[in-house]
Amino acid sequence: MFQPFTEEHEHFRKTVRDFAEKELLPNAEAWEESECFPNEVFKRAGELGILGAHYPEEHGGSGGDYWFSMVKAEELPRCQMAGTTMGLLVQSDMATPVISDIGTKDQIEEFLVPALAGDKIAALGVTEPGAGSDVSAIRTTARKDGDDYVLNGSKTYITNGTRCDFVTLLAKTNPEAGAHGCSFFLVPTNLDGFGVSRKLKKLGNKSSDTAEMFLEDVRIPKRYLLGQENMAFMYLMQNFQSERLIACASTTAGLFLALEDAVTWARDRVVFGKPLIKREYWQQKLVDLYTKVEAGKSMTYRCADQYNHEKYVVKQPLSFETVKLISMAKVSWRKSAARSPTSASRSTAARGIWTNTGSRAPGVISDWSASEAAPPRPCATTSPSSWGSEDVLCPVPSWNRTNPPSCSIAHRRPRCR
Repeated sequence: MFQPFTEEHEHFRKTVRDFAEKELLPNAEAWEESECFPNEVFKRAGELGILGAHYPEEHGGSGGDYWFSMVKAEELPRCQMAGTTMGLLVQSDMATPVISDIGTKDQIEEFLVPALAGDKIAALGVTEPGAGSDVSAIRTTARKDGDDYVLNGSKTYITNGTRCDFVTLLAKTNPEAGAHGCSFFLVPTNLDGFGVSRKLKKLGNKSSDTAEMFLEDVRIPKRYLLGQENMAFMYLMQNFQSERLIACASTTAGLFLALEDAVTWARDRVVFGKPLIKREYWQQKLVDLYTKVEAGKSMTYRCADQYNHEKYVVKQPLSFETVKLISMAKVSWRKSAARSPTSASRSTAARGIWTNTGSRAPGVISDWSASEAAPPRPCATTSPSSWGSEDVLCPVPSWNRTNPPSCSIAHRRPRCR
């Protein structure tokens, strides 16, 4: 049987689990309400060696393999705050790996080492208001001016963006070259011309801060260019694989937690004389969900094994086969992350949308799939007298229910999305 975890991994697992359950979880309600967790959490994670376990010792890490990062991603969701998990994973697995891969000794000392220690907070600046999945369409530019670069543009959906000390930022150094004209820069956020436009409000991941930021004639020295000029698109495609893989691992753990709570509830909840868990429909539903999550976990582990072998053992760029597998896993989990919590929450009926049940399931469900988990509800454009026997999906989006436009659909048991 394939078993990637050693005794050392399991000791690390206990460290991360204790951190999540004993130090983070007790603050979940307060941090969700304030929509931010304290900066000291980064420092504490750094002190415990959680952020840098899979980085080389000379980079400020512990010298472990990639399975240490998998352990971290599996245990952090026990804090019941997907936002806090995301903020920490951006710090350790999204904004910083590229610095370790291609950074100079000075860049590693100035940015990576303090980030892994939790002394500096990092963010990854790629997405823009007009460029999401189409990374090559970014419009932020970096123009050479003597021994400096001058940056202009904006970024959005940036996790850790309201309080980060630096941004690993993608910009166009040759706009005419498209994807082949992108470069990475390490941008301190205390420079003149750098600012945060606003903190974004979200349906889920509430305990993390997500920001829009702007750069107006931000001047940085050439030593902050990360890697070679105009090669960042290739660096980013490699970096994306660790992002996707760590997201798959964290999602797997979150879904298992949601299912565990659904099963606990189904055992305790008696309806018409017997527990829900004794109902054949829910037995089949829960087994189907567990099977899908277990299959996804196996695929994630296969990807992690290949990633670890190529990146940490033979120390070479990722092969096309590994990139393909990780991309497939990400696509698969994107669907499971929405469907599995939805089905699990239905076993708890109205309880599935509460936030103060003392249970971890609502927290996991609302964070991983905030827009999917809520049960059907009446459309604001109709009255109960018009309901019939069929379900109809109302085109009025949920964010406009308080002041809905007129709806021309003849509703029967209507539902708003």
